[in-house]
Amino acid sequence: MSLQAVLMPLFVQVALTFALWFWMVYERGRLLAGGKVQPHEIALRQPNWPPHALQVGNAAHNQLETPLLFYLLTTLALVTRQADATFVVLAWIYVVLRVLHAYVHVTSNRIPVRGPAFAASLLVLFVMWVVFALRILTRLP
Repeated sequence: MSLQAVLMPLFVQVALTFALWFWMVYERGRLLAGGKVQPHEIALRQPNWPPHALQVGNAAHNQLETPLLFYLLTTLALVTRQADATFVVLAWIYVVLRVLHAYVHVTSNRIPVRGPAFAASLLVLFVMWVVFALRILTRLP
């Protein structure tokens, strides 16, 4: 696979992460500037933000959890030349599920939808890691 094909899902995941973090900064800054939240109420990371600001913040923080394993796997797959069409298809499925999870998180926040989206993305990432590990381990001398 081409470098661009392998990295495009990663770039989309990075864009999602930055979009959510900038949105979180905007939401929190607006609330602080408007006096709706006082700095001492959140200075030690207390969850004293209004619900929607918490939703956006939680969605942003979620992008630093399992996606970290996705970033590492993509890097390792490139370095070891294991990034084939199967890898790219699974990477896209993972990223689409992460986008869906984030969308639900910042809108309706319906757990019956958000939970399965997260679980499906986790399963896809797990499969990606298992396939990668098996390919590497079965080719060892």
